[in-house]
Amino acid sequence: MTDSTWMQTMGRVAFLNCDPLFYGLDADWNILPAPPAWLTGHLLRKDCILAPIPAADYARHADELILLPDIGICSRGEVGSVLVFGNKPLDQLKSIALPTDSATSVQLLKYLLKKRNLNPDFVLMGPDLEGMLDQCEGALLIGDRALEGAKKFPESVRLDLGQDWLQFTQKPMVFGVFAARKDTPIESLRQAHGVLKDNLTLFEQSNAQRQSVIEWAMTRSHLDYERLDRYFGEVFNRIDEENLAGLNEFLTKACGLESGAQFAW
Repeated sequence: MTDSTWMQTMGRVAFLNCDPLFYGLDADWNILPAPPAWLTGHLLRKDCILAPIPAADYARHADELILLPDIGICSRGEVGSVLVFGNKPLDQLKSIALPTDSATSVQLLKYLLKKRNLNPDFVLMGPDLEGMLDQCEGALLIGDRALEGAKKFPESVRLDLGQDWLQFTQKPMVFGVFAARKDTPIESLRQAHGVLKDNLTLFEQSNAQRQSVIEWAMTRSHLDYERLDRYFGEVFNRIDEENLAGLNEFLTKACGLESGAQFAW
């Protein structure tokens, strides 16, 4: 990949939760879609100049990465797309299958279970609900698979991690952060960041843009307009001071990153 191609490439999660930022971007930008945890590797290898990655991955690579302000993947309370499923109550689950595609949800679940003095066995598996529950008593899923699992098996939902984090901390949860390598030219980051932030503002202020984003999401999921409209109120992409406080609590207490979030500007 040439330097010029790299500078025009942004990573995007292959889920719905960043659609308000990426819908309708100018064709000059190359978009690299991938699961959240994969984007971390792409970012470190210079496949893209910025990407939304799991907050836990940022903590793991904070010596190499820097955060971009204002944008992320957040919830205040029920998130709807980071769920534990099971056929028993949470405190009776002796084993929980963990997905391989998100570090933050795994770290958060372990932290929340520790708060309850629960210590089930964990098994890393591909993110397939029925296959996970064939081998374990519980399963953690994120993103579109969690939304669709809750639609198909609502009686099996045992825990919404966004809601549980809020109950424990009284703070929002930031699941994903926009990160870049520390050696990325700052002007390139400002340009990419500005495009995404402008798109988010348009989504927040224009009913027509919101409708277009939801209709775009419908083409890539099995969810109807009403559920997606609700989802984009459960998950949001703007990080304010309250969200930043929640992010820093997660980074310091659940991930052990004493310095907390460090931003490019």
